Formats: sequence, structure tokens, C-alpha cells
Amino acid sequence: MRPIFSFILTLVLLISCKNQGNLTFEPFVLHGDACADCPEVSVSIPKALENTKLASTINTALEEEVIAILNFDEDIAASTPEEAIESFKNGYLELKRLYADETIRWEAKIEGQVIYEDNVFLTLELNSYIFTGGAHGYSSKQFLNFDKNKGKELENRQLFIDQEDFERFAEKKFREQEKIPMDKPINHTGFMFEKDSFYLPENIGFTEKGIQLRYNPYEVASYADGPLELTLPYDEVKKYLARRGKS
Repeated sequence: MRPIFSFILTLVLLISCKNQGNLTFEPFVLHGDACADCPEVSVSIPKALENTKLASTINTALEEEVIAILNFDEDIAASTPEEAIESFKNGYLELKRLYADETIRWEAKIEGQVIYEDNVFLTLELNSYIFTGGAHGYSSKQFLNFDKNKGKELENRQLFIDQEDFERFAEKKFREQEKIPMDKPINHTGFMFEKDSFYLPENIGFTEKGIQLRYNPYEVASYADGPLELTLPYDEVKKYLARRGKS
């Protein structure tokens, strides 16, 4: 009985270690049609390989983001990244048909990567650049946070015990970084927060250095000002986190 018990114990430990380990990903790469009259499109995102709820949630979330970024054709309800690329192409070709001499070749580049993973959290970063004419394109970064144990994507409010409490702390740190006096309005130095009140950005993610807050261009400042990032070390924010992971 002892050898059997030892085998079972070893098997349990191996399964346990595997469950606590990092996920396995492979690149998922797509390109638009290569032709002179086609927009230039490239997509490279990680694809989780495990046959689990978490892997399915991650892959679905990433595909939905790609679709949302590229879907420009109202006549096509894209349901896959491939269909979204076709939608982007059709949007460009329709504009080119209407304004042949004025339409500059469109471009879309989307890249994703895992930037943080511990025993509780996983964060993916999705960088995109879209050019559909005009003076310049638009670059943005999105964070997607996942609860590994529950196998679900997390909304920003679910990251914190009390989001309003964390927001007050974040405002203090933001003012310190941007040199905005505490007794002055948040837009005192030229920011464009609505109603002149601080609020958290749409994108909050876990990084190796801490919780990062990222305001994409136009979110609270002009395009010329570029993105704004505030990284708060874990030893300062751990008391605000709803759950705490460990490296």
C-alpha cells in the first residue's frame, strides 16, 4: 500500500504544481490581404493553449478586443478577427471608392503580450495603432486583467476593496507626479478631466513594478501630450487590493 500511496501523493503534488504554474501561450498571427489597394493590417496576440475555462475566457476576450478595434464596416457584423480584418478592408475600399484622390492607405497594427502573472492574477497588454486618414494615426494601450482561480476577466472595480478609497490615494500620487498642488483644481496645469474632477483611467493593470494607471491620448489630455502613466508600487497599494497574489 505504501508504494501506491506514494504514487498518489506524487501525482497530486504534480497536478497541484501544474495548476499553480504559469499558463502556456503561442502566437496567434493574422495579416490582411497583400495588395496595392488593400489596407496594411497585422495582428499578433497570445493564444492560451490550456483546455480550461480561464484559457477560453482569455482567448475570447482578446478576440473581442481585436474585433472592436477593426470593425469598420456596418454591413458586416464581425464575429471573428478574420471577419474584422475584412470589415476594416471594406471600410477602406468604400472610402477609396468615394474619394479616390483623397484617401490615404489605411493601417492597423495590433500586438498583445502577457505582462504580469502570479498565482492569482494575469494581465495582458494590447497595443494598437490605427490610421484611417487625417493628420496622424491613433495609438492606444489596453490592459486586460484576469482572475486565474475563477477563470474570469476582471473589471477595474473588482480589483479593489473600495474603488473610491483607492481613487483618493491615486489622485494624491497623480498630483505629486504631475506637480499639481492639492489645493488647486485637478486641471490647474492644463489637464482635461471632465468636470475638473480626478477619476481613474479606463486602463488599470498589474505590472512587475506595481499597479499601472494609463490614460490614453485624448482621455485627459491632448494628443500632443501623449499617454500618461502612473505606476504605484505594490507595497503602497496592497491594502487596497481585493485579492493579493504573490510572485
